[in-house]
Amino acid sequence: MTSARLPLFPLNTVLFPGLVMPLNVFEQRYRSLMRDLSALPEDAPRRFGVIAIRDGHEVAPSALGLPDSGTLPAPGPTAGFGPDPAKSFHSVGCVADAATIREQKDGTFEVLATGTTRFELLSVDSSGPYLTAEVKELEEEPGEGAGALASGVVRAFRMYQKRLAGARERTLAAEQDLPGEPSVLSYLVAAAAVLDTPAKQRLLQAPDTASRLAEELKLLRAESAVIGKLPSLPAVDLTRRPTSPN
Repeated sequence: MTSARLPLFPLNTVLFPGLVMPLNVFEQRYRSLMRDLSALPEDAPRRFGVIAIRDGHEVAPSALGLPDSGTLPAPGPTAGFGPDPAKSFHSVGCVADAATIREQKDGTFEVLATGTTRFELLSVDSSGPYLTAEVKELEEEPGEGAGALASGVVRAFRMYQKRLAGARERTLAAEQDLPGEPSVLSYLVAAAAVLDTPAKQRLLQAPDTASRLAEELKLLRAESAVIGKLPSLPAVDLTRRPTSPN
């Protein structure tokens, strides 16, 4: 088994391969990470690992609003994650490549990162200014019947979009072309569907494309059935993802 070491960026959300994620980086530990990535040679990949938080806080606690600031944990790479941060994270994450890193006048960073490949978290090192991890990158296996499942997911996703638009009393825009490649489709649908973090995490760590598509087919059908019985939903863009406040 070959492994690699990556800087770690824990979030309260899931990043999927092929999807773009904007980040607003203001904590000192992640500013240090972005400064180190920015210092790499121009042609070098600026890679870090995005991992979903299972139990902990995306932003370290601050003294604001606390009755006794003396109880505030010391700032550092593990702040918000406890003495053993590995236990606070899910076991599978996504490698991100920072295509754009812009430092602002106040020292914060605006980052645009793209998910590339999945990884399994093996261990976490907290000895530096930010967390690093030993990871094993996971190959995407097609699984059995991925092509046929992809066709079913496309139909189910179209119905899901229509039901969602109807519940929000909105007109569905012209249908977006969906990718024909099953694994790309599986990640796009996983990112676009309005699901909670545990559900998205299950899709990320599916053993192969076919398993992910099969799970999505069940989820989309179930969600469409529920939405069809609701009078209205809050107007939130289906595929819009907010900038993560870090």
